[in-house]
Amino acid sequence: MEWQKLGQIFSTEEFARSPQAVVFDDFVRVYFSAARKDGNKMYSFVQYADCAKDFSTMLHISKHTVLEDGKLGCYDEHGIFPFSPLQTDDRLLGYISGWSRRVSVSIETGIGIAESFDNGNTFVRLGDGPFLSSSLHEPFLVMDGFVRKYDNQFHIWYIYGTEWRFAKEGKEPDRTYKIGHAVSVDGINWKKEGRQIIADKFDSECQALPTVLKIGQKYHMYFCYRHTFDFRADKEKSYRLGYAYSDDLVNWERRDDLAGITVSDEGWDSEMMCYPNLCQVENEVYLLYNGNSFGKFGFGVAQLLTD
Repeated sequence: MEWQKLGQIFSTEEFARSPQAVVFDDFVRVYFSAARKDGNKMYSFVQYADCAKDFSTMLHISKHTVLEDGKLGCYDEHGIFPFSPLQTDDRLLGYISGWSRRVSVSIETGIGIAESFDNGNTFVRLGDGPFLSSSLHEPFLVMDGFVRKYDNQFHIWYIYGTEWRFAKEGKEPDRTYKIGHAVSVDGINWKKEGRQIIADKFDSECQALPTVLKIGQKYHMYFCYRHTFDFRADKEKSYRLGYAYSDDLVNWERRDDLAGITVSDEGWDSEMMCYPNLCQVENEVYLLYNGNSFGKFGFGVAQLLTD
């Protein structure tokens, strides 16, 4: 894979994490998770930015949240990040990764679903609970759901937690998570594979936010990965983009050396690249992603040059 970075196309100091694209007739809408502060706590909510179809121009930025806050006690009570849209069968669905706070550890998560009835301006939950959450062998932190439909079957790639650990006594615990996969006939009721589908690169690797696109006869996945500990202070342990490919959506070959993109020498994405999203606009393939500080300063885009 060979990519040309087109630069940072959306700039902010209030977070715009996990850009996720929907292609309309005349523009591309990019949903992202913004943040607001309530006391000492942060809440994530969903907005969007409309771009020209070659991402050269920003056309419109929403001033509203597309989805109401989660209800008291629900899986998404304290925020939504990421939010993954899917156009299918004349429906526009939104897959919600919801966050709720806990006491012994910082958060618990789950994946729910919403639908838009006004062409993506707003979404309405189809229920207040998650359809995918912790289970016997995936005990916590099920989130980052990315859904696509291939050969009349829905596929969801997501992450699940494997452990919380203390790096040092007196520190807050950090989490480790891996990428999983499930299938569905209706996009709501899912059957999990029940295994980690992407091989680890090193011990205590965290894998996050998979995105998949079929190009030719192969399926291509980008995701981000980091170390469990010290990833905030040491940029060498912070998020980078990983790459894998598959012929059958079951067996994945990890080949980060073929990813064709990495951090810049300087600038907004010089310390970190994370939260990727693949999209195809007519005959061109683009990769949206966040840079330094987990998307605090906005998002950028790259264009695929490989035939």
